[in-house]
Amino acid sequence: MNDKELLKVENISKSFGGVQAVVNVSFILKKGGILGIIGPNGSGKTTIANLITGFVRPNRGKVIFKGRVITGAPPHKIANLGLARTFQVMRPYHSLSAYKNLIVPLNSPRVRQTRGGKLGDNDAVAIDILEEIGFERDARVPYKIAGSLPLGYLKRLELGRCFALNPEVIICDEIFSGLSMSEITSMIPLLEKIQMDGVTLIMIEHRLRELFRLTDTVIAMNFGQKIAEGSPEEVIEKEEVKEAYLGSSRSK
Repeated sequence: MNDKELLKVENISKSFGGVQAVVNVSFILKKGGILGIIGPNGSGKTTIANLITGFVRPNRGKVIFKGRVITGAPPHKIANLGLARTFQVMRPYHSLSAYKNLIVPLNSPRVRQTRGGKLGDNDAVAIDILEEIGFERDARVPYKIAGSLPLGYLKRLELGRCFALNPEVIICDEIFSGLSMSEITSMIPLLEKIQMDGVTLIMIEHRLRELFRLTDTVIAMNFGQKIAEGSPEEVIEKEEVKEAYLGSSRSK
């Protein structure tokens, strides 16, 4: 693995009972970029995220992060190596205020190690992070109970919890799902800023037009298999991708 390769997925497969969710998938994530993963529902996109982050163990294959095999490692250990992820179904601490949701990652071994334990007051740091990702401090939104927040803020809170971990990679699983067009439009500069701050992104996404504004490399999945990889323009023109999304004219 060269210096630009942060993450390498090698021939990874996962079945649930008799269903092949992921079949022999390989790809490389290069440092500093944004990799998009697309495909219809049930194509294996989220399973890939779960395999990488330790929430599901593969039947075969390897996941290598910064030259270290992390296949099957528990999620908290993978997160502490610098690989974080958001979830399609948000998982905040519903009864805590938004900024208190960031206290757990701010007290993680990774943050103590990478930042030398010199963050200062964690409450103030948490509020600063939330303000960076679009929480209005003056409106006291960071102090509101997480369970009372609308979807747009919950999506940002998911990102904030990842960002607080000081990660090298964030996997965003359907970060645009359920958002209005104006919310998505405001989210795109935030993701660009996170990338410019040195975080490499994997974006699993259905909103192709918005995703293609962010990424220069896309992987397309269908029935658990990688069916295309390349630039957005190249991938979307592949006949296999058109068939996956639209159905083949030959099958009619």
